[in-house]
Amino acid sequence: MKEQRFEILDTYQDFSDYWADACSEPIDKQVHLWQTLYMGKYPELLDKQVQCYKNENIDWRDMAGKVFPALPVRLPIMQAARNNILSSYPSICSRASEKLGFGFDIVGVVYVGIGCGAGWAATYGGQPAVLLGLENIAKEKWHTKARLQGLISHEIGHLVHMRWRDDWGESFEEKVRDPLFLLYAEGFAQRCEHLIIGKENWHMGPNKEWLAWCAQKKGWLAAEFLNRLSRNESVNDFFGSWFNIRGKKQTGYFLGHDFITEIEKMYSLREISLLRVEDMRKLALNYLDSTSTG
Repeated sequence: MKEQRFEILDTYQDFSDYWADACSEPIDKQVHLWQTLYMGKYPELLDKQVQCYKNENIDWRDMAGKVFPALPVRLPIMQAARNNILSSYPSICSRASEKLGFGFDIVGVVYVGIGCGAGWAATYGGQPAVLLGLENIAKEKWHTKARLQGLISHEIGHLVHMRWRDDWGESFEEKVRDPLFLLYAEGFAQRCEHLIIGKENWHMGPNKEWLAWCAQKKGWLAAEFLNRLSRNESVNDFFGSWFNIRGKKQTGYFLGHDFITEIEKMYSLREISLLRVEDMRKLALNYLDSTSTG
């Protein structure tokens, strides 16, 4: 049996070399040099980031212009994050393989990007990959080993979900545009994070007060999610670090995780990962409806 490989592509030295030349330049020149001097060495990584914003009809240069002014103050945190990733990545991947029972290789890609995400489950060089954007990790202050292990575990959960479904790349991303599939996918990844870490773990940083609020407001959150579905409105406020619901961020991860643990009473994790979309949607709607208090 082939031994699994959990290698790291660390681009930080190339970023540092680029930054030494670019740090004193105007922002637009920094962006141009980032594209040519730094990302020019990693065209696949550049293309993924550009495409990320293209899918949202956003000019990536505009987003870069918002990210780059903060880089000087975030450099020490990015360096700390990079060091912690290098020291813990192989061990957390091995633990994930043991806990979830998968046998494929995963490459970790450490880079400084333009704000597409702190963690990103994708492919790189034709193999499953966890892309780790140091600029976003620093922004969220997820640079400690504990938070990074949670983040990496969460993204591995997405990769396992994709592999078990044989649903890679654009196919999975297209499905995630469905709010119910998004709830299901993020809940699945969050459940995997907890299983890998060995305890209830929320890498995004919510505290006990956040957890208590979500538990208390679970019925309202389910009702609000349903209401937005019925009005064909965005559910972005439930996900990501840019949005919030009544001042609380990332409540969709709590709701999705609760959904997964509820249907785990009937199905194994593997069976949950393989649910047909129409069956998943029925289960998710039933969960939201039965949980809703509004």
